[in-house]
Amino acid sequence: MSNEWFETVAEAQRRARKRLPRSVYSALLAGSERGASVDDNTAAFGQLGFAPHVADLPAKRDLETVVMGESIALPVILSPTGVQAVHPDGEVAVARAAAARGTVTGLSSFASKPVEDVVAANPQTFFQVYWLGTREAMLRRIERARAAGVKGLIVTLDWSFSMGRDWGSPAIPERLDLRSMIRLAPEALARPRWLLAFARAGYLPDLAAPNLTEPGGDAPTFFGAYYEWMQTDPPTWDDVAWLRAQWDGPFLLKGICRVDDAKRAVDAGVTAISVSNHGGNNLDTTPAPIRVLPSIVDAVGEQIEVVLDGGVRRGGDVVKALALGARAVMIGRAYLWGLAANGQAGVENVLDVLRSGIDSALLGLGRSSVRELTPDDVVVPPDFTRTLGA
Repeated sequence: MSNEWFETVAEAQRRARKRLPRSVYSALLAGSERGASVDDNTAAFGQLGFAPHVADLPAKRDLETVVMGESIALPVILSPTGVQAVHPDGEVAVARAAAARGTVTGLSSFASKPVEDVVAANPQTFFQVYWLGTREAMLRRIERARAAGVKGLIVTLDWSFSMGRDWGSPAIPERLDLRSMIRLAPEALARPRWLLAFARAGYLPDLAAPNLTEPGGDAPTFFGAYYEWMQTDPPTWDDVAWLRAQWDGPFLLKGICRVDDAKRAVDAGVTAISVSNHGGNNLDTTPAPIRVLPSIVDAVGEQIEVVLDGGVRRGGDVVKALALGARAVMIGRAYLWGLAANGQAGVENVLDVLRSGIDSALLGLGRSSVRELTPDDVVVPPDFTRTLGA
C-alpha cells in the first residue's frame, strides 16, 4: 500500500482486520458473553451531543494536562495491553510512539517485552500489575519496575473469570510448538504481510510474559501466568492498601464502576482511579464507563484524579469524557489496531487522529484548553447516566 496513513480509528481497525491472522484479530476484539458491554462502551459516546458556539472561538487551543504527576501533550494515555502477536516490535513500538507524541505508555504484566526495554523507549511508563501469585512475588515485580525507572503503578482489578463469547473465542496455543504452528499455518499464510514482518524480525511470537519471570527462572507462558492468576485468591481492600503502601510513587487503581468502590479506593490511598469495565472483558452488561463517570467524579473527583478507559475511538469522545469530569482517557484497542496497521507509525497515527479531533471539538465549543471543559459543553440525554453503589 503506497499510503499507510489513515484518517480514523475505524480505518485502522479495518486494516488490522485485513492484516492480522483471524485468531490474533479476534483476541484484540475480545469482549465477553453477549458483548453487550463492548457495544455499549462505544455506543454511549454517540448518545452524547455537543453544544457548540459559532463566534469568539479561540485561535489557539491547549491540549496539555498532568496525570499522576506526568505532564502530557494531550489527555490520552496508552492503556496497558498484552500485544503478544500484533507486531514484532510490540510494546517497544508502542512506547516509542507514545514518547514521540508526548504521552504516557502503560505496560502490562503480560506484555511481550521487558519493562527495562520499554522504559528505555519511553521514560514516561506506568507499569501495570495484577493481584497474581504471592505477596513476595508481587513485591519482586514492582521492585524490578522501580529499578527500571517506571513513573507509576497501574493496578488492574476489573477482570473476572468470564470467558465464554457468543461469537466464539480464538484458539490461542500456550506455546508455538510444531503442532501449534501446523494448526495455525493456514491463518498465518493467509496474512503474508503479518508473517513477513515477523520473518524479518527473525522470530515468531513466543507468547511468554518476561515481566513475570521469577529469579533464575524462564519467562512463564501467557497462559501459565493466566492460570496462576486464576488460582490466586482475589484481593481484599486491605490487600489493596498493603500494595499501595509498598509503592511510594503514583498509584492508579483500574476498574472502578461504583461510587462505593471509588470511596474505598480513596481510603486505600490511591493517587488516581480509572473508571473502566476492562473494555467489556469483565462482567458483561456492566454499563459503559462514560455512563457511570459523572457520579464517581461527583463523589471523589476533588480527592483523587479520575481517568476513563473504555470505548474511546474519536477525539470528540475524549472531550466528552473530560467535560464530564475525567482528567484524561486511556485507550487500548484503538492503538492496537494502529500498531497492527502500520507499527509504531500506526500508533502515532492514532494519537494524531485523536489530537485532531480533540482540537476540533475544543474549537467548536469555544474552549481554549482541555482544562476549561464543563458538563455544559455536552448534551446528556435523560436516563443516560448510571449511578452504581451510591
